[in-house]
Amino acid sequence: MPEKNLGAIPKAQRDLYERGNVAVQRANYDYAITMLTQVLQVEPAFYQARQALRTAQLKKGGTVPGGGGTGFFKKMLGGAGSSPLIAKAQMALRKDPLEAIQIVEQILNSDPFNGSAHRILAEAAIAADMPRTAILSLELALRNTPKDREISLQLAGLYVQIEDVSRAELIYQELLRARPNDAEVSQAFKNLTARQTMSEGGYEVVAEGGGSYRDMLKNKDEAVQLEQEQREVKTQDVADRLIQEYQDRLATDPKNMKLMRNLAELFAQKKDFDRALEYYGRMAASETGADPSLEKTIAETTLKKMDYRISQLDPNAPDYGDQVALIKAERDAFELNEAKKRVERYPTDLAIRFEYGELLFKAGKIGEAIGEFQKAQQNPSKRLQAMSFLGQCFARRNMNDLAARTLQNAIKEKPVFDDEKKDLIYLLGCVLEKMGKTEEAMDQFKQIYETDIGYRDVGAKVDAYYAAQG
Repeated sequence: MPEKNLGAIPKAQRDLYERGNVAVQRANYDYAITMLTQVLQVEPAFYQARQALRTAQLKKGGTVPGGGGTGFFKKMLGGAGSSPLIAKAQMALRKDPLEAIQIVEQILNSDPFNGSAHRILAEAAIAADMPRTAILSLELALRNTPKDREISLQLAGLYVQIEDVSRAELIYQELLRARPNDAEVSQAFKNLTARQTMSEGGYEVVAEGGGSYRDMLKNKDEAVQLEQEQREVKTQDVADRLIQEYQDRLATDPKNMKLMRNLAELFAQKKDFDRALEYYGRMAASETGADPSLEKTIAETTLKKMDYRISQLDPNAPDYGDQVALIKAERDAFELNEAKKRVERYPTDLAIRFEYGELLFKAGKIGEAIGEFQKAQQNPSKRLQAMSFLGQCFARRNMNDLAARTLQNAIKEKPVFDDEKKDLIYLLGCVLEKMGKTEEAMDQFKQIYETDIGYRDVGAKVDAYYAAQG
């Protein structure tokens, strides 16, 4: 089953993917995992959804900056190796690789460090003709055990398969630095460079009956030179080489959306946001239908460009503060306007309405924000967050009775006492405090105090209350 990119996915699953992606950005990892898992159950070859799911799992487990857990791959080799699900996945691997992948994802949802699970997933993905999915797991395994020869060889072979020659070459070079006399690795690297030479020198064209040996000989020296340059390349130069490679390929395949996206991402990585936006623009112009995720990516890249402009200002300049304020005002206006456009284009997408509501709230446009949050709360995945913001909007307008009732209803719908429920209880306490209902407010703050004295200023509020009691 060849892997699919966003453009090949039906709208219903694309919408779920978009919601899952937004949840990752909002650090709502449990919801993101739920949404993305649903997508992959229907579209198991949807690679971008697999990437997003892996990001959510790892951030929740604490392996990515900003994640919620602790440690760094400390369970990768062990993990739940004896889990019944591991045995079940191994059995499924022989009959149905896709079923094995689904079983393994259940393990990774709660134990993203599990080395046994990642190895099974890689095998299953290879069997299902999903090399990039296999690469996701093998890359994680290699980061934990960078000297593992077998994983390195398997990973390099997959990179060759997807024609990512530069990454394959780097792995072979690293292996040869550690094992200069390894005949198998040396031969694999020679095969790779020979393949490059044939491709660049025209041998493949001749073998297929096209071109001439005169053309081949003419390009041979250039191919050899390219091979030598590639052997000497350093890690920091990979992005430049990939850009050149992708641009060359795009010249002969100008409608290749994958190449356009790769180029846009590489230019954004290099802080060349104008070039990144140029390629994203070409993608948008080539799309057969509306693509909210691409539109959002374009907007986010523009915001990054503005942030970069701020970072490049001279802090010692006499008008530094004015320049920063000007760009920030431009940034905020752009972000709000782009969100408004997306709401107008996709009026039934409640996740987009929620995002727009957040920006309106941030901009102080409380009346408009209320309307968006009232619509957004019809989305089950955004309901509690929308109700939280609604309560805050009512409180901003001194409609404290409406604020309290909205927050109380939200709390009733939240059975688990997690950070989201703490936030709702805290906001309710603040509204009750504002209404002069001190005892009722303290009842809310005490609920949090009993389990998390360090939450916001709950400790200070409760301590001050008891101190006043004498």
